[in-house]
Amino acid sequence: MSHEPSVEKQPPEILGSEQVPHERKLFTLELKVNRRGRFLTITEDVDGRRNRILVPAPAFADFADALKRLLAYAQTL
Repeated sequence: MSHEPSVEKQPPEILGSEQVPHERKLFTLELKVNRRGRFLTITEDVDGRRNRILVPAPAFADFADALKRLLAYAQTL
């Protein structure tokens, strides 16, 4: 039975962080980097319950463009 050498996992490095409080929620955006590259985590905290999504760096522009379109559309409603 062969085993690959264990690679010690290191937590991602936080490059930058922003928080957006809204009513009972706290949104935390963190730009991070690990051995696989840069990514953004978006965490929603509601009374201790957390939901998190990760957006890989190559998707940043598409993600931002979609958000801009939705914000512009919301202004027309």
